[in-house]
Amino acid sequence: MQRKSVRNIQKELLSDNWYSLTKVTFEYLREDGVWETQVREAYDRGNGAVILLYNKKKGTVVLTRQFRMPTYLNGNEDGMMIEACAGILEKGNAEETIKMEVEEETGYKIDKVEKVFESYMSPGSVTEILYFFIGAYDASMKVGEGGGSEEETENIEVLELAFTEALQLVKTGEIKDAKTMLLLQWAQINQLFEPSFYD
Repeated sequence: MQRKSVRNIQKELLSDNWYSLTKVTFEYLREDGVWETQVREAYDRGNGAVILLYNKKKGTVVLTRQFRMPTYLNGNEDGMMIEACAGILEKGNAEETIKMEVEEETGYKIDKVEKVFESYMSPGSVTEILYFFIGAYDASMKVGEGGGSEEETENIEVLELAFTEALQLVKTGEIKDAKTMLLLQWAQINQLFEPSFYD
C-alpha cells in the first residue's frame, strides 16, 4: 500500500498574466518518518500535444521553425527553434487538438493520428503532461499554407526535411527542442521508416 506522503497543502497565486504561477507550501513525509515543510512554485499552462508528421514513401518529416523568447533570453542567438507541431489542449482532447494544430501550423489536414507515449517535460516546475503523436501526411492533404494563428501572433515557417537530415540536425545541435528530439528518436528506435533511412 502506498503511503500518503503529502499533507497540509496551501496555495498562493503569484501570477495569472499569461498562465498561472502558484506558490505551494506543504508538508512532505520523509523516509525517516519526519514531516518536513517544503515550498515550491508550479507553473500551470495546461496540458499539450505534439506530433511528428511523416511520409514513408519520401522518407520525410514536417517540422516548424519559429521564434521562442525564453530561448532567446537564455542564449539562443536568434531565438529560432525547429520543432514538431504542437499546441495546448483544447477542451482536454489531445487527438482533436493535434489535428487542429497540424492544419493551423503546417497547412496539412490529417484524419488519423496515433498516440505513442506521454511525458512530463519539466516535472520540477511545470504541471504540463505532453501527449506525443505520429501521423502520416502526403501532398493531397495540403489544404493551406500553415504558418500558425494570427490571433496568437504566431509566425511559423513550415519545413519538410529528409528524416536523416532531421536526425543530423539533432546531432549537430540545430534541433534543441526536447519534444522534437524525443519523437525523432522514437521514430528511429521503432523503425518508422524503411531501413535505408537509418544511416
